[in-house]
Amino acid sequence: MPSLDAFGIVCADIAKSVKFYNLLGLDFPDAGDDHIEATAKNGMRVMLDKLELIKQIDKDWVTPVGRPMGLAFRCDSPKEVDATYAKVTKAGFRGKTEPFDAFWGQRYATVFDPDGNAVDLFAEL
Repeated sequence: MPSLDAFGIVCADIAKSVKFYNLLGLDFPDAGDDHIEATAKNGMRVMLDKLELIKQIDKDWVTPVGRPMGLAFRCDSPKEVDATYAKVTKAGFRGKTEPFDAFWGQRYATVFDPDGNAVDLFAEL
């Protein structure tokens, strides 16, 4: 049976994406390549690919509109949700939903990465 090993994010500007995802704990090498990878704490690989590279590989590539994917980062505590949201927005990235206590039992917040992908931050209450 196949197992999920990695996912890729197509980026207009890899340097901006590296800065954003570094704030969320992913340790990417220095930006500048067309493709870079980081491994999350849980072993999942996150790959960032320049839009130009994807267009070379896939001649039929069409940039999606709207929010075609969402990511969720588990934080260790509700306080970490608040601190991470503050750190990301103070670094100049756009917040969508400020931290709140959700009825389903989690502290929850949402920010946008540089390419407009929604990124949720959550922790159990």
